[in-house]
Amino acid sequence: MTDVIAPYGCNPFAQTGRSKLQNKRASLNQQIIKQMRMRAGAENLLKATSNNKVKEMVLLELSYVNSNLQLLMGQLEGLNSSVEVYQNTQETANIPLIALGLKETKEVDFSTPFKDFILEHYSEDGNSFEDEIADLMDLRQACRTPSRNEVGVELLAKYYSHLPLIESRFFSPTRQTGIFFTWYDSFTGVPVCQQNLSLEKASILFNMAALYSQIGTRSDRQTISGLEEAISSFQKAAGILNHLKETFTHTPSYDMSPAMLSMLIRMMLAQAQECLFEKTALPGIRNQFYTLMKMAQEAAKVSEIYDQVHQSMIQMPIKDNVPLFWSTMSQVKANHYRSMAHYFVASALLDHQLGPSDDEDQQEKTLSQVYDRLPEGRSPLDILKKKDERECVGKAHIRRAILGHEEALRIYGLCHNLNKLEILEDILKASHQRSLNKFSEHEDEEEFTDYTEAPDIISKTEHKAEMEVPATTKVKVIDFFQRLGPLSVFSAKQRWTAPRTIQLKPQDRDLGFTLKGESPVQVVSLDPLCPAAADGLKEGDYIVSVGDTECKWMGVSEVMRLLKDVDEEGIEIQVVSMMDTNPPMPTKSATFCGNLPKTYSMICLAYDDDDKNPKSRKVTKKSSFLSWGLKNKLKSASTLSLPTADHSGALPWNKPCPTFPSSSSYNNDSSLY
Repeated sequence: MTDVIAPYGCNPFAQTGRSKLQNKRASLNQQIIKQMRMRAGAENLLKATSNNKVKEMVLLELSYVNSNLQLLMGQLEGLNSSVEVYQNTQETANIPLIALGLKETKEVDFSTPFKDFILEHYSEDGNSFEDEIADLMDLRQACRTPSRNEVGVELLAKYYSHLPLIESRFFSPTRQTGIFFTWYDSFTGVPVCQQNLSLEKASILFNMAALYSQIGTRSDRQTISGLEEAISSFQKAAGILNHLKETFTHTPSYDMSPAMLSMLIRMMLAQAQECLFEKTALPGIRNQFYTLMKMAQEAAKVSEIYDQVHQSMIQMPIKDNVPLFWSTMSQVKANHYRSMAHYFVASALLDHQLGPSDDEDQQEKTLSQVYDRLPEGRSPLDILKKKDERECVGKAHIRRAILGHEEALRIYGLCHNLNKLEILEDILKASHQRSLNKFSEHEDEEEFTDYTEAPDIISKTEHKAEMEVPATTKVKVIDFFQRLGPLSVFSAKQRWTAPRTIQLKPQDRDLGFTLKGESPVQVVSLDPLCPAAADGLKEGDYIVSVGDTECKWMGVSEVMRLLKDVDEEGIEIQVVSMMDTNPPMPTKSATFCGNLPKTYSMICLAYDDDDKNPKSRKVTKKSSFLSWGLKNKLKSASTLSLPTADHSGALPWNKPCPTFPSSSSYNNDSSLY
């Protein structure tokens, strides 16, 4: 089911798989808060009491609470492992990708604090700004359920662009507004609450990156355009996360800590690199020596990046908070693509002999660039020209491919959440069987054990995934509260007197002062003996209205035009003065935490919401069919396709070449291309 687009965001009541997932996440967040309140209370009681019986009861209760918390955290990890909700719903499927879930937030009521601030700070009627405040609140509410496309990203970017304007208007460095922004950690469910806008800005950026990751996983990776969309989306997600990491360096939420963001950036770039590899392979892989060697290095690059992702995931303290599903998936992919690289090199050596028409020097150069070291006692030319040497090294590579695929399947079997992904299992099994078939083609019964070890393959790519900061992170917006006047003057940083009414009466067509500035205009060169000065006008005053005309946004020429024809009866103007005060040291924004040992695990335990456990939609799995190109018997320019899952069996994009058998029919044909 697709997202239902509303004027702001998508319909929060639309029962899509993604909305159900977010609702379940929100419900779990509330349950986690309750348990943490209970734990905090029990720990405080334990410190306060000296009664042994009370201590025993509290310790027992504490053990129950900790068990419940562990269970809830496990359920939250399960939700973060629900990749099928974010995948493309076409009839085909590739190796699954990981999307970030949106951070949840509590509703915020700007109405009363903003109205009070407008009255106290700007001396205007706050009730006259009800429509503007309502528009701002509608926009923020819509950002909780953005549609999963560029429109949704633009919605978040629009709110993000409004936040500096709101901050300048209402968030004074010398006083607190009383508005609390609460956001939940996307990995632990622990809430963080602050009174300043830094957390709000950072969380919106995180959700923009999360939305791009969801767009990437949703793309149809069986088309070039779909793969290009996925590549761009993951690169933009990485770019936004990097911008978040560099801009908001002290956000007290663990999912936005520098270490966690660094890992997430690596993961997004790894998925972009994987899609770049799939884009190269989508038209089919030519069964030629140079093409196979090139694809081997491309696959090795994907493996290398996923290995780096896995290494960053298993470091403390990230290891304690990243879903096991994620680290296991990265480990599986590192092994899978490394094995694929060895398979390609083996195919290039075993299926292609150096012929008279081949460029010997070019093949020697290509082979030497694939290895950082050669098998002992062998040179590239020896391997290429001597049939037994070529077969020996080729079979060493295919053995490494088989072992790598077996390791990928073993790791896959260890993770409960991975076991739900039948498509991934089918692809891993088919890849393993393909390598077994390749080995059996060249198996010699009289051959004794060969201890030659295949060397590592140097990773190399022609198209490296790079971080990309999308233009939509900043969009032009119209200030909701522009009626308050130019932001350069009428901001929360400057305090103003209430508007004063001054009666202007010209003397010999002279008002007794001059004006300067853009908007609003400022009184300068005031004659202290003029009637306006006697009525209370001061140098430095800003004119905010002339008669019934508001002129906060008028320049000197426009205001002078209003004052030009003032007669002897005069005209009333309204002015405001900037108050010269030495503000006290800025008050620190309170971030409430709940006695958690980790630096970034901060919590606000300030409220209750209804507990509702929405029923989750069960995503039914369909049987998979894996499609691989077969090698034609003459070893001519046939093609190899990457594994996909075909649920229909008759897809319009199927290539007019024989297909590799599904996982249920491994032994039908031993040819692999």
